[in-house]
Amino acid sequence: MNDSDDGTGRATPRRKDARRNKETLLDAAAAVFVTKGVEAPVRDIAAEAGVGLGTIYRHFPTRADLIIAVFRHQVDACAEAGPALLENSATAHAALEQWISLFVDFLVTKHGLAGALQSDNSGFDTLHTYFLDRLVPVCARLLDAAVGAGEIHTDIEAIELMRGVGNLCIGADSDPDYDPRRLVGILIAGLRMPQ
Repeated sequence: MNDSDDGTGRATPRRKDARRNKETLLDAAAAVFVTKGVEAPVRDIAAEAGVGLGTIYRHFPTRADLIIAVFRHQVDACAEAGPALLENSATAHAALEQWISLFVDFLVTKHGLAGALQSDNSGFDTLHTYFLDRLVPVCARLLDAAVGAGEIHTDIEAIELMRGVGNLCIGADSDPDYDPRRLVGILIAGLRMPQ
């Protein structure tokens, strides 16, 4: 038995605290990446998280490690939101609309991440697959629920919708007047069946 296992296979409070601390670091890094890009100084991330530089480097020895962890953390949060929205929203279409809004937030706040992911760092190679493996099934489930409820057209696949949303988000980095959320809202409204 070790400090993180109480003998029953359950995580002890110490392990939960460590996981929560790591999530705090990832949230802080994501917030800094939004405002300053992925090349922001690590000291800015440490200040945002309220920790020392050593704490960040202990969890993430390289910038690439940190970028990969932030990306996966954000993908996981988006994926986990889908079922919760479906369970708690008034309609399946409302759940889909809210999830797409979270997906847009994820896409438009990745300042510099796309460029970093296209570098020759081998750790980045599997992230696109991870992104698709985690998010396409969630989007498909939301679409299926909305189709099953008779709320949207039946002729769109999850990957098509995600590509369409992604393409509408492309101009957000370079044009401060460009509003991808408005255009995505029009796209999502267009999926609705006539009343």
